Amino acid sequence: MPSAADFEKLGVFYLGRPYDWQQKKGQDGLILYDSKDLVTHAVCVGMTGSGKTGLCLALIEEAAIDGIPAILIDPKGDLANLLLTFPGLKSEDFRPWVNEDDARRKNLSVDDYARQQAELWQKGLASWGEDGARIQRLRDAADFAIYTPGSNAGIPLSILKSFAAPPPAIREDEELLRERIGTTATSLLGLLGIDADPIKSREHILISTILDTAWRQGQELDLAGLIQQIQTPPVKRVGVLDLDAFFPSKDRFALAMSLNNLLAAPGFGAWMEGEPLDVGNLLHTPEGKPRVAIVSIAHLNDAERMFFVSLLLNQVVGWMRTQSGTTSLRALLYMDEIFGFFPPVANPPSKTPLLTLLKQARAFGVGVVLATQNPVDLDYKGLSNTGTWFIGRLQTERDKARVLDGLEGAAGSAGQGFDRAGLERILSGLSSRVFLMNNVHEDHPVVFESRWVMSYLRGPLTRAQIKTLMDARRGAPAPASAKAAPAPGAAARPEPVSAPKPAGKGARAAAPEPAAAPPAAGAHSCRPTCRSTSCPRAAGRPPERASSTGRCWWARPRSAWPTRAAAWT
Repeated sequence: MPSAADFEKLGVFYLGRPYDWQQKKGQDGLILYDSKDLVTHAVCVGMTGSGKTGLCLALIEEAAIDGIPAILIDPKGDLANLLLTFPGLKSEDFRPWVNEDDARRKNLSVDDYARQQAELWQKGLASWGEDGARIQRLRDAADFAIYTPGSNAGIPLSILKSFAAPPPAIREDEELLRERIGTTATSLLGLLGIDADPIKSREHILISTILDTAWRQGQELDLAGLIQQIQTPPVKRVGVLDLDAFFPSKDRFALAMSLNNLLAAPGFGAWMEGEPLDVGNLLHTPEGKPRVAIVSIAHLNDAERMFFVSLLLNQVVGWMRTQSGTTSLRALLYMDEIFGFFPPVANPPSKTPLLTLLKQARAFGVGVVLATQNPVDLDYKGLSNTGTWFIGRLQTERDKARVLDGLEGAAGSAGQGFDRAGLERILSGLSSRVFLMNNVHEDHPVVFESRWVMSYLRGPLTRAQIKTLMDARRGAPAPASAKAAPAPGAAARPEPVSAPKPAGKGARAAAPEPAAAPPAAGAHSCRPTCRSTSCPRAAGRPPERASSTGRCWWARPRSAWPTRAAAWT
């Protein structure tokens, strides 16, 4: 049994022990992975039940103990298990989190099942030289938080500033600026259900032109401002065509209304609330403590996932370019299931920033770790520069063939030899929690058994469970640096209201209501909380009274505007 002195070393990650895949048993020794090898990135592939999630969580635990912050994109809900760490290893700690269905299947009461799980974790950790003291060290080393964009279950993330001008390092690099503009436009239109081709789609070209014009001038832009500029673009010509010939005003208004309806939709309000989508804040607390930021997107639909992941990856690229170069591991970006975000043929908006990170993040000390249980639908050419491959049990021969193709490409990029037949035999003999590690920084591949994780692996957490975990944090007042300050001219989410019904025949007309009082300083619409730049009060024009629901007329369709409101346009 290993002791803490054997693996508690700065700069190495304790992943497991060597394993004889032919004899089907573990061997003496430790697998200690050099953390700086992760700056050349890693891929983890394995079918359901291979132990892939456990290995990746062990990797993240080791990084956190070493003070390395991480952003974890969690499409399935498994990564929130990182918050289920119990130094006392007592059954009452496990009790609220055990799966009651599992207890019923085993004909156990929940209390008995919690006691069984606590004993299982005590024995499992002890067999790998770990204990409650190491769990406490993990908890002390980093802050763990669950972020839920578009939801208040965890810590919500605001996208208000996601359309703001990127940092100078991005604006001054023509290629990076084009990539940022293209992926932002594509992901936004995808949220509207528009499959926009960057060359053929006039919607994509118009939005890209607006973003390009604003960002090159360093101007702040939010979603409300983008909607306004779609109606009145800052350019008169697109290419050689007049603006109205390229994209008539009526069609531009229809696109603006589609975006406005999205902004005004009841569920979209959560996207505008919470902490800003700021990579620096995600990686460190205001006090400078490393943070493991779990960004859960399991509750989002496919279009929303692509939209948010593309925004986040663009923000990571922008943050990365502001950092100084280093050869050590500065931060981790981990994605638990990359299926659909990095396909071999299609070019979704998430793919370009991922390729940029895989090519450039090494110089800035940012390690990218990508995991999947769907090895066929991956761009292995894009992964050819990945330095470390963790390969678990695979389901089909086709899966094995695709992974071997990827390994061969990685070996070729590193100038190493490749024994395809030998590796194929090893892959066929892998069992649960046993992995082949192919690291270009080592002389040969290694088969190992992954260690017992300190986090309790209870499976995906529900939104209610995430809310329980994060309620205490959300209840505490956020420090000034962590609060989401609205961008200049940023709009509060407009709320759609129904048009007033005309009085029926014979009904008495309602007495006219007095005009609304002038707005308070900083409140520019019929609602004190609204700061919409499109509101007539923002420009000092006459105020219009609120509807009977107290909501702003300006958020309503043009056909429902009062006469005076229509005259303001």
